[in-house]
Amino acid sequence: MTPGNNGASTPEDDDPFGYLYADGQANGAQPPSGGYGYPNSVNRVRAVGTRQYGQQPQQASYGQVPQQQGAPGRPNAHYAAPETLPGGAPTAQQQVPGGGGGGRGGRGPNTKGLLIGAIAVVAAVVIGIGVAMLGGDKDKDNSDDQAGTAPTQSQESKPSPSSSKSGAAEVELPKIDAKALRLSPGVTTASDIKGAKADGGVYVTGFNQVGAKVTWTVDGIEKASDYRLYARYSIPGVDANATLLVNGKANTQPMGLKNFIGSPKGDWEKGWQTSWAPVTLTKGTNTIELACNEGNQCDAVLDQLWLQK
Repeated sequence: MTPGNNGASTPEDDDPFGYLYADGQANGAQPPSGGYGYPNSVNRVRAVGTRQYGQQPQQASYGQVPQQQGAPGRPNAHYAAPETLPGGAPTAQQQVPGGGGGGRGGRGPNTKGLLIGAIAVVAAVVIGIGVAMLGGDKDKDNSDDQAGTAPTQSQESKPSPSSSKSGAAEVELPKIDAKALRLSPGVTTASDIKGAKADGGVYVTGFNQVGAKVTWTVDGIEKASDYRLYARYSIPGVDANATLLVNGKANTQPMGLKNFIGSPKGDWEKGWQTSWAPVTLTKGTNTIELACNEGNQCDAVLDQLWLQK
């Protein structure tokens, strides 16, 4: 091919199999012998896009891409694929009318599937974090329980309720009814006045005379300490008192048998009440006495005596 010969003028005349048909043979097509079978044709390899029909091709220098002209979406002025020209063969793939990724005729990216997948991943991460946090809290609770099983120093020193009850039962202090007291001459028991709590409603009477005395021998004091001596008595609405002696030694203050409830004068049944005085006892056996001495006002009857810490 000479520089001025660009082959057939139109692509439909450039048929390598033209010699097989009558019209091709009429046009002078020959079996291939190195060319396409046309007169004066040359088998020359061209770079894709360098051949243009109807005008001189623009040769691009090596390493450069021929400048594309034309608006986006329109065929390039320098090159058009054969299938786009009149009479050209259709390609195997054709664009479905409607185009676009979101139309009914085309198929775009599956954004819905991607969104569902992203949500699933986020949900899995959240669930994993929640499970990890719950497991951490459980481990923490277990560690706290294990730490709590070891008693602290304050817990060890604090007695349990059962031990407190047993301890209270062990140190329960003595109590005595009137008829169990040792009485001095002239002092006796009676049960005429109602309201006494001693067994059988018995109380001590005849105490209102100088020299009268009742004695209680207290056994089983486990610890030397200060205690309270309680006395239940009745008076006829008038204050009374008595001398208190512990192990033969008189207290500086008498035992007060006052009318704390304001009972009516002369009414013995409404005069039952309680008073107490401090005493210091030694370990083991102690002797407690109530005596009517000079200066005492002893118009009272005695029901019960007991000790408290």
